[in-house]
Amino acid sequence: MSAHEKAAPGPTVIPFGPQHPVLPEPLHFDLVLQDEKVIDAIPQIGYIHRGLELLVDKRDYLDYVHVAERICGICSFMHGMGYCEAVETLLGITVPDRGRWLRTFWCELERVHSHLLWLGLGADSLGFENLFMAAWRARETVVDVAEETAGGRVIFGSALVGGVSKDPSDETLKRCIAAMKPVRAETLRLANVVMNESTVRHRFEGVGVLSKEMAYALGAVGPMLRASGVDYDVRRRGYAAYAEVDFETVTETAGDCMARALVRVREIEQSFHIMDQIVATMPSGPVAVPVKGMPPVGEAWVRLEQPRGEVLYYVRSNGTRNLERFRVRTPTFANVPAMVEAVRGASLADVPNIILTIDPCISCTER
Repeated sequence: MSAHEKAAPGPTVIPFGPQHPVLPEPLHFDLVLQDEKVIDAIPQIGYIHRGLELLVDKRDYLDYVHVAERICGICSFMHGMGYCEAVETLLGITVPDRGRWLRTFWCELERVHSHLLWLGLGADSLGFENLFMAAWRARETVVDVAEETAGGRVIFGSALVGGVSKDPSDETLKRCIAAMKPVRAETLRLANVVMNESTVRHRFEGVGVLSKEMAYALGAVGPMLRASGVDYDVRRRGYAAYAEVDFETVTETAGDCMARALVRVREIEQSFHIMDQIVATMPSGPVAVPVKGMPPVGEAWVRLEQPRGEVLYYVRSNGTRNLERFRVRTPTFANVPAMVEAVRGASLADVPNIILTIDPCISCTER
C-alpha cells in the first residue's frame, strides 16, 4: 500500500442505552456503525427484570390481579383486565354486561392516556418542547377522568376477576365525556401539527421505514404493524364490549416514523368515538359476579389490543388457590425484531426518534 493509500475504516460498535438523554426507557442496543450509518443493531434485554410472573404461585389467584396491574403503569388496567379474562376463561365465568362496558370504557381511556403520553415524549425527542407540553397538558384531563371513574390516575385499580370493582354512575360518565371535549379538540390541533409542522416532517418522513412485508414477516403488532399497511386489530375479535361498538381500524401505508405517529394520533379520536358509544348505551345492572372456590386444573389464554399492540396472557392452574403459571407476551417484546429492522440503514442521529415511534415499554417487556 502506498503512502497515499489508506485502508477504509471498519465498522464501529457503540453502546446505546440503557441510560440516554432522550429515551425514557432503559433500552440497550449495541449499534454497529459505518461512519454515521447504522448497519446493524443488537438488542440486549433483561436489564430491569423484576420477576413479577414468578409471584403468581405465591399469591392467591384473586389477589394477583394487583400484581398484574403493575407490570406497566401506562397499560395497567389492560394488564389487570387481561389477567382477569384469562382466569375467567379458566373458570368459565361470564362478566355482566355493565362490567364489560366499563372495561371497554377504561381500555379506551387508557389508550388515549398512552398515546398522548407518547406524543409528548416523541416531541421531546425532537426538541419540540411546546408540542410536548401541549400533549401532556391534554393528558392531565384524561387521568383526572380515570381518577374520578376508576379510582387511580395511572394504576386504575378497578380490574377484578368476575368484572370490575368500581361502578361510576351514568351521570358521572356523561360528565366525564363532556369534560374531555376540549381534549378532543386539542388532539385534532396536535394532529395537524404532526402532519404539517416542518420540523416533525423533516425528522419523521422517510425515516425508519418498515415495509408491509417485513412488518408481517417479523410479527410486528399494534401501530407498528398498522403503520405499514396491515389491517389487524385484536379488538375486532369482539372481547369485552367491542362487538357492540363501531370503530375504524386506523392504518397508514408509508411504514415510516410519520406513519406510526399518525396512526396513534388518529386512534385517539377513534377511542373517543368508542367511549361516546359506551356511555350512550351503558346497560344497568351489576358490574361483577362473585367468585369463590378453587380454579379447576387446566390452562387458558386470551388476547387483547393494548395501546402498543397485541398482548397475550396465559394462565395454568393445578387446582390450588395459587396458579401454577402466568405468562405475558407483550407488544414491545413482539416489536423488537421490527425495531431492529427499522433502525438498520438509518443515521445515528435518527435512532432515538425511530425507537420512540415504536413506543417501547421495557417494564412490560421485562416482567
